[in-house]
Amino acid sequence: MSSEEKLPQTKATTNHTVSSPWWKKIGWMAIIWFGSVLALFAFSSLFRLLMTAAGMKVK
Repeated sequence: MSSEEKLPQTKATTNHTVSSPWWKKIGWMAIIWFGSVLALFAFSSLFRLLMTAAGMKVK
């Protein structure tokens, strides 16, 4: 095939979008929320441990 010949261009993409079910969206939101709450708990526990180790304790 010479460089002058051109192949027909076809479009490989489609415009169809598949929407996820609502329960998957709610599930992902719950997982992300729970993960952020867990991360906040871990950070606050570590911070409290460091403050207690430094002698800052509520009487």
